[in-house]
Amino acid sequence: MPRRSIFDWNTMISAYCNRGMLEDARSLADSISGGNVRTSTILLSGYARLGRVVDARRVFAGMLERNIVAWNAMVSCYVRNGDIMMARRLFDSMPRRDVTSWNSMVTGYCHSRQMVDAWRLFEYMPERNLVSWTVMISGYARTEQHRKAWDIFRMMHREGVSPDQSNFASVLLAVTGLRDIAVLEGFRPLALKTGFESDLVIVTSMLNAYTRDAGALDIAIKFFEGMPERNEYTWSTMIAGLSHGGRIDAAIAVYERDPVKSIPSQTALLTGLARCGRITDARILFEKIPDPGVVSWNAMITGYMQNRMVDEAKELFDRMPFRNMISWAGMVAGYAQNGRSEEALDLLQALHRKGMLPSLSSLTSSFFACANIGALETGRQLHSLAVKAGCQFNSYVCNALITMYGKCRSLEYVRQVFNGMKVKDTVSWNSFISALVHSDMMEDARHIFDNMLGRDVVSWTTIISAYAQAERGNEAVELFKTMLHEHELPNSQILTILLSVCASVAASKLGQQIHTVAIKHGMYSELIVANALMSMYFKCGSADSHKVFYSMEERDIFTWNTFITGCAQHGLGRQAINMYKHMESAGVLPNGVTFVGLLNACSHAGLVDEGWQFFKSMSRDYGLTPLLEHYACMVDLLGRTGDVQGAEQFIYDMPIEPDAVIWSALLGACKIHKNAEIGRRAAEKLFATEPSNAGNYVMLSNIYSSLGMWVEVAEVRRIMKQQGVTKEPGCSWMQIRNKVHSFITGDKQHEQIKDIESTLQDLYTLLRTTGYVPDTEFVLHDIDEEQKQSTLLYHSEKLAVAYGLLVTPKGMPIQIMKNLRICGDCHTFIKFVSHVTKRHIDIRDGNRYHHFRNGSCSCGDFW
Repeated sequence: MPRRSIFDWNTMISAYCNRGMLEDARSLADSISGGNVRTSTILLSGYARLGRVVDARRVFAGMLERNIVAWNAMVSCYVRNGDIMMARRLFDSMPRRDVTSWNSMVTGYCHSRQMVDAWRLFEYMPERNLVSWTVMISGYARTEQHRKAWDIFRMMHREGVSPDQSNFASVLLAVTGLRDIAVLEGFRPLALKTGFESDLVIVTSMLNAYTRDAGALDIAIKFFEGMPERNEYTWSTMIAGLSHGGRIDAAIAVYERDPVKSIPSQTALLTGLARCGRITDARILFEKIPDPGVVSWNAMITGYMQNRMVDEAKELFDRMPFRNMISWAGMVAGYAQNGRSEEALDLLQALHRKGMLPSLSSLTSSFFACANIGALETGRQLHSLAVKAGCQFNSYVCNALITMYGKCRSLEYVRQVFNGMKVKDTVSWNSFISALVHSDMMEDARHIFDNMLGRDVVSWTTIISAYAQAERGNEAVELFKTMLHEHELPNSQILTILLSVCASVAASKLGQQIHTVAIKHGMYSELIVANALMSMYFKCGSADSHKVFYSMEERDIFTWNTFITGCAQHGLGRQAINMYKHMESAGVLPNGVTFVGLLNACSHAGLVDEGWQFFKSMSRDYGLTPLLEHYACMVDLLGRTGDVQGAEQFIYDMPIEPDAVIWSALLGACKIHKNAEIGRRAAEKLFATEPSNAGNYVMLSNIYSSLGMWVEVAEVRRIMKQQGVTKEPGCSWMQIRNKVHSFITGDKQHEQIKDIESTLQDLYTLLRTTGYVPDTEFVLHDIDEEQKQSTLLYHSEKLAVAYGLLVTPKGMPIQIMKNLRICGDCHTFIKFVSHVTKRHIDIRDGNRYHHFRNGSCSCGDFW
């Protein structure tokens, strides 16, 4: 051009900015000494679009004259960079504002999930346009406040504002989140009235809303079949919806009908096949694609990672003709999520060596990998890399850093990151609470939780889980009640945590109440909840465990394992074996946990031949290598049935080094069968590996005392004293009227101890007339017979039984928990009690359940 006007210069600078070539744009602007106000505004807007706040600020500061576009661009730049505080400060100092200024600030609050501030500003707006409404609807939808988003749209509609395509799409995002078919069906006439029923983008979004609800898939299919026009995203949406709803064969049928079989359709079906475990079919489909693009490669890699086939994913990744950042991010995330954290970090290092900065996804996955293996120093280096990439203030990065530093117990860095965040969303506060919990600062975590301005279901899950893990179950339950009172809907994770709390203390009534909550909120049919319910009922000794199992529409390996293990715990060996046969018939492959349950079931029921068959079947039929826990079960099985020598020889023949659990199983067998010689050898192994475990000394002492070897008993006690080891006292507890009552052997602290002792004495006298004779062999002191009988009378489980008889109505079942294995005399005593009182008495000791009914026990006196 022989002559160039300022318009020409600005047009060229704008073109460079639009292509992201900001250095060229800057160079051009410098060559005309900055140009005019429009030149600076164009350059400023270019920097703002890319979030280059330092460069944008430099241009803004150098402007002698600023128009409203420049002010808006600078506010928008701060918003894009997540610095809402600076954006608001600049917004407040603007000499004048237009609707774009207000929209930019509202957008900033919405993007940072500060919906209270966004709403407050929205209400103050002197004028609103369609963008204002769309931003608010989208903000509420993206923060999962779908009902509020829907209410905003209705308000907009009442004010006579007509929607456009973008606005309609935002509303559909909220409608999709509501998962309310009635709302969606009511929305369709409006789409027809406003002319969007023929808009393919909107119609596809409506189809997506239908497919998100598995119960509305039939309506979705009808809607899909009635569409006059379809594009590649319509087909892929239908395929994805059917796959996600478990109708993979129907998804395949739709794919076969797709005339184009576009990349989105291929990806949707690949993802669906992988999600439902049909990874071989997914690979066949992938191989049929003539020239698969990077999206198809990425979908296949993700599928392998989801199915824990990491090596196959790596083989595919290595073969990729072209990789994008999603390819790298998928591999890094897959490694981290499959427990191969070192490889995740190695891959990130390889990416960095190629001169590429990692994506946000890769960085957050790498922080997750560091957290998994406690790699604090590597995490700090990655933190520096995040700073270099300019994303150290990004909320996703900051939240991942807080989690990583928290799991590495580096609270100083946790506070540093948290306090340095420009915008703290609910996830940030939740991550901070979780970090405090990991550092055993429960009271600080509770203080933060109580003072949060806005809590979500994750906040409640984090704090309830913390109390549950700290064995403060009562406080966890109280928090749950508060949560329901505040109208916060629980999720399946909270219910499973609380059901686990109920199981640990055998609080079956509380478990039943949580079961009712699950039914009320439609979560009873969720697999994770149903499994937790079944496990809870088994551990509480309730037959409802069977009802839950047989009512389940879907079962996974955990379901079958829970049932088999539950049967084992209750001594139902034959029933466990029958369930295993049903499992095989259902085509479910057993895993190592299955065989632990089966071997335990055989051990508690004395089924030696069956136990051997299962042990051999592991490797022969399923290629599973027996682990230490399987060997421990076999030692327990052989020892319990009296073959103590065979159990010892089995240990010496093991191909792997036995651990303390195995020697303890042998020692326990020696205690049952009074084998002092082998018991001593087993105990010596345990004293070497677990010198502080009092249980090992007590078991050996029990063997010696049962044989009247008082000199040896004294020697064991001397060693215990020398090692500073103290015996764990026998403790039993029971729940009556939502209060837990605990008893320790020889207890004198209970508020009704005199009444309990009186009841015990009356029982003792009555039982002696019906044939009960105290078995003083279980007294571990060299004292006279009368003292031995008196000592036996005040074992913790006897105190608990007496209290139960004292305070509960006649005929009401009694349920007791005990920390140690029930002794032989207490077992006999409670059998007699169940006969004379006609009570059902259930005791869960450290080994298994005992169900006492009319003078007999479910264990058949074999435990």
